[in-house]
Amino acid sequence: MDFDLGALSRQPDVAAPELFASDAADRLLLDEAAGALSAAAPGAVVVIGDGYGALTLGAVARHGAHSIRVHQDALSGERALAANAERLGIPPTWTHHDLDADLTRNAEVVLVRLPRSLDALSDICQTIARHCAPGVRVFAAGMVKHMAVSMNDVLRGSFGRLDVTRARQKARALIAAEPLPAVEVSWPRRETDAETGLVVVARGAAFAGTTVDIGTRLLLEHLDAAPRVDEAIDLGCGTGVIATWLARQRPGLHVVATDQSAAAVASARATAAANGVGEQVEVVRDDALSARADGSAGLIVLNPPFHIGHVVHRGIALKLFADAGRVLAPGGELWTVWNSHLRYRPDLDRLVGPTRQIARNSTFTVTASTRSADPHGR
Repeated sequence: MDFDLGALSRQPDVAAPELFASDAADRLLLDEAAGALSAAAPGAVVVIGDGYGALTLGAVARHGAHSIRVHQDALSGERALAANAERLGIPPTWTHHDLDADLTRNAEVVLVRLPRSLDALSDICQTIARHCAPGVRVFAAGMVKHMAVSMNDVLRGSFGRLDVTRARQKARALIAAEPLPAVEVSWPRRETDAETGLVVVARGAAFAGTTVDIGTRLLLEHLDAAPRVDEAIDLGCGTGVIATWLARQRPGLHVVATDQSAAAVASARATAAANGVGEQVEVVRDDALSARADGSAGLIVLNPPFHIGHVVHRGIALKLFADAGRVLAPGGELWTVWNSHLRYRPDLDRLVGPTRQIARNSTFTVTASTRSADPHGR
């Protein structure tokens, strides 16, 4: 079947001229793994980190792969894969899995888009090596500018053989084989934060790992002044630090912790449980607040990401602000911490409502935005 990677769309993720649904690393991976994909038995192929469906759809359409097991950390990626397949007429011969034994058990061919962090790569490699077939071949690739030699060391920690391809169109592939028989399992990790006393649990791909980032610390210092409500939402919850802190500080509060990252959801659920507030904190995987009704929240807290993949971009923060404005009830508040140089206050005024500064230091600003009766001026 003819398959053009250029026909892929990022939707429902943020779209912009500088953001792409596929790149040279996807093309390189599909070419390097072509023989292995064509020879693989149904159910023997695993795809990890597929952005918007390039690898999964390419394996199906170009090489006849069937019953592929797929792990995409971002829910928007899962939805984009489904939408691209429907639009291009490619039957859905794959299933989605968490990063666990069911994903990689007896896998013979694994395609991996190299993640941003070494911790995320370590988690992936350990999961593959512990459960794959002895003869597995792992094809991992990325754009050279985002790769580091230390990635080779991470792969060698789980595999006895590693081959490095020559660069092509500024992309490079790492091909691993011979899984080591006694790979150390180091994920998830946990650590107690000295300042807050919180036990933070993290999978490899979770932002900030087992630390509490300095923006979150500033927000926590001032959240006591946030409105007293029956339910609060921790939007983009990461490892669940804010949600867990709120639940611990306010015993009667129900907190919904939501993130589109599968690693974040697993981490937040574990963090809440480790701190004894698992019954108070409901962890939900969602793309922004797509599952929430308009006007249904009195308090939302947010430490927004400032990058999409490897690209620093305002789009994801603006998407979260807009959804918070939609979900807040009139008079409800969005408490946000953000890098001061990003100057989000006019955006918060426009997308949510009147915004006031709560605190500011040399790097971060904490604001509270009150949902006006009609934040979009309709």
